[in-house]
Amino acid sequence: MKERRVLVVEDERTIAESVAARLRAEGFAVDIAADGPSAVEQFRSGQPDLVVLDVMLPGFDGLEVCRRIQADRPVPVLMLTARDDETDLLVGLAVGADDYLTKPFSMRELAARVHVLLRRVERAAAPVPPAIRLGDIEINEAERRVRRAGADVHLTPTEFDLLVHLAGRPRTVLPRERLLADVWGWADGSGTRTVDSHVKALRRKLGSDLIRTVHGVGYALEVPA
Repeated sequence: MKERRVLVVEDERTIAESVAARLRAEGFAVDIAADGPSAVEQFRSGQPDLVVLDVMLPGFDGLEVCRRIQADRPVPVLMLTARDDETDLLVGLAVGADDYLTKPFSMRELAARVHVLLRRVERAAAPVPPAIRLGDIEINEAERRVRRAGADVHLTPTEFDLLVHLAGRPRTVLPRERLLADVWGWADGSGTRTVDSHVKALRRKLGSDLIRTVHGVGYALEVPA
């Protein structure tokens, strides 16, 4: 099996080396970049399978790095942020990040999330059913493409997986904890804000009425009449 490669983009040397050491111990090949321009350069030359990306970087920030690398080639991105700020999280998701961790974080959790993101990429290569239609929205799982009123809608890999999961159970209320387990592969239910942020991103891109909130429980996808 081909060795998986991870690009760690972090300007704090101690954090970068700690992350790299843990990921190497997990069996990954790891490259490190310490600023925005070198991150984009190493992404293009190294062709990593996943990027661990700090938001605050010299040169240009992690959000701009994410925009540029996703424009080159879709790749899972785990963003690191020093602030638990919803605006930062939503912007990160909008430019193509799949998940985020707020500093300080445990290396065990980071490694677990990296494995989950890569497993989702592997599942995406499996045989898929025909396209799903929800009013003027068409979800093509084979192409991992979504169209609304005939126009392509760009979704991150995680947004796409969440939409497909909800669409497979229309009108069924799915608790946040179950979504975390089924879509993200998390068992502890500690990242419910991740679900909320991705739902907000889907509403912004596909319409505010598509996903219904059941307060204190979770979300349900509404099927247009």
